[in-house]
Amino acid sequence: MNGSLHVALFLPIAYLLGSVPSSVWIGKRFFGVDVREHGSGNAGATNTFRVLGKQAGSIVLALDILKGWIATQLPVWLGQSTNIDSLFLWQMAFGLCAIMGHIYSVFLNFKGGKGVAASLGMAISLHWAASLIAVVVFLLVLLVSHFVSLGSMLATLAFALVVNFELLGATSLYFKYFSWFMVALVIYTHRSNIKRLLGGNENKVYLFGKKSTH
Repeated sequence: MNGSLHVALFLPIAYLLGSVPSSVWIGKRFFGVDVREHGSGNAGATNTFRVLGKQAGSIVLALDILKGWIATQLPVWLGQSTNIDSLFLWQMAFGLCAIMGHIYSVFLNFKGGKGVAASLGMAISLHWAASLIAVVVFLLVLLVSHFVSLGSMLATLAFALVVNFELLGATSLYFKYFSWFMVALVIYTHRSNIKRLLGGNENKVYLFGKKSTH
């Protein structure tokens, strides 16, 4: 069997991996709660933090990052490493399948989360140093603004800028294009959050608890 065809046959596996609804399954199994019925109604890590607390939220976040990372690593493990450009394209394809699975989960009637955690997992696999910069930007924005959505969008933008300006080493043209696609995708999945941000009624998250105003 042709090597590329052999790898392509595993793309549905990446999608199914991304589709695993960590927040919903953990919420129902261990807390008897469907996170989609509370908070923002989103089946993601942020809403899990909001509804079930830091411990459950941290577990869901880790699992969602992990499934994005594993999916992106699959082409490496399948032996697509003879041509670095080809490998990179396959990794981006597999990572994107996992992200699409997270956003449009087959287990949740093709609904899901925003895809940010799975995107981070993919980013770590592709460029861990740029991913670290993105995480720092996310945390800084979150600490200052308390908006997870704003932090997610600016972190993705920071990742794209690092990649495109080659601030941490040379990157392929494909990767540069793909990084901008990810910015557009994150903005698209956060379109309702953008409306709330502009309307001044976006939900806030306080990492260390809300400060008393008294």
